[in-house]
Amino acid sequence: MSDLIEPFDRAARRRARDRAAADFGRFAFLKDALCADLVERLGELGPSFARVLDLGAHDGRLAALLPESETVATDPGFRFARVARGVMCDEDRLPFAPGSFDAVLSAGSLHGVNDLPGALVQVRQVLKPGGVFLAAFVGGASLAELRARLLAAEMARYDGVSPRFLPMVDPREAPGLLQRAGFVEPVVDVHRQTVRYRGAAAMLADLRGMGESNVLHARSRRPLVRADAAAFHAAAEAVADGDRHPVQLEIVTMTGRAPPGR
Repeated sequence: MSDLIEPFDRAARRRARDRAAADFGRFAFLKDALCADLVERLGELGPSFARVLDLGAHDGRLAALLPESETVATDPGFRFARVARGVMCDEDRLPFAPGSFDAVLSAGSLHGVNDLPGALVQVRQVLKPGGVFLAAFVGGASLAELRARLLAAEMARYDGVSPRFLPMVDPREAPGLLQRAGFVEPVVDVHRQTVRYRGAAAMLADLRGMGESNVLHARSRRPLVRADAAAFHAAAEAVADGDRHPVQLEIVTMTGRAPPGR
């Protein structure tokens, strides 16, 4: 797939993750929650998985929850991959041989992949027959009210809007994506999580600290002016609940198995 038609700027995504790697532990609350949930689900699917691929590992904290497994970490960011003692690669450009892993887990990364269908095919290929795939990521209904207010404010100031939020997966499409990638027993479930901030500045700090800056190819390159910042703060204030600003996240969890061997 050509970079000219990819939604995400791969180089910008790497830079965002590299910046976040220096202090990721302070902003890893969502990553920790997703990791814990995936490991619990994995435990319900089998007694043990000898070799696990951690796809989009960030700093590799998932491995600590799987002490009985050999966990191989990958991340599109150089610094995260180095900290996790893993492999630097994008989730849709895996360098592993077919049948390399008993399980593949991905906590909080697949929403930023250029070729998600292709990534799922590659995940299925690197799994052993009957291997398990589990992924959790932010879905399309996240930040809905804040996004709507911010877009309306930008439309009032400019002739059009600049893409500021990542395109996210619609959970209704996820089972079909798994099936087309060759997985059997696909399961997709969704839950909502609310994070409450003291203000818009704290929200932005969290996004940067998680490595979730705007990395869209179509993002505006114009300098951020005071009016832009004021519009974002105003949009955040409009959804405030007292002295707190609630952010609604949709968490999509996908489960599938590679077909059994014959």
